[in-house]
Amino acid sequence: MGSAARFVLAILFVLVSALAFGQASDAGRPGRVPELNRPAANEAGHACLDQKERRAELGKLVPLSAAIRAAHGRMQGTVVRARLCHGPDGLVYVLTVLARDGKVARITVDAVKGTLIGGL
Repeated sequence: MGSAARFVLAILFVLVSALAFGQASDAGRPGRVPELNRPAANEAGHACLDQKERRAELGKLVPLSAAIRAAHGRMQGTVVRARLCHGPDGLVYVLTVLARDGKVARITVDAVKGTLIGGL
């Protein structure tokens, strides 16, 4: 089995495990969705915005496509996830990029200026 196939199987395993764990931890609490009442925080500690908050910020930010172009300047690959979050100095796009060699990186782009802040 090739490395790409192993990577896809690993991703599927993680997704299925996450779904199974989520159902087991919410057993006995039908309809409970705790993520709707608080912002999600990723590993870097960014509190990400929900859909209503993202809509309120639309006119003030660079388009997501510009942030993706900035990220491609740092690392070629496919953006598999994009979030708008509160960073230490304002709003940031947190982009998860899957490189052609199978490596995954998280790249942070300033959402107002469109400049790279960090990553890899």
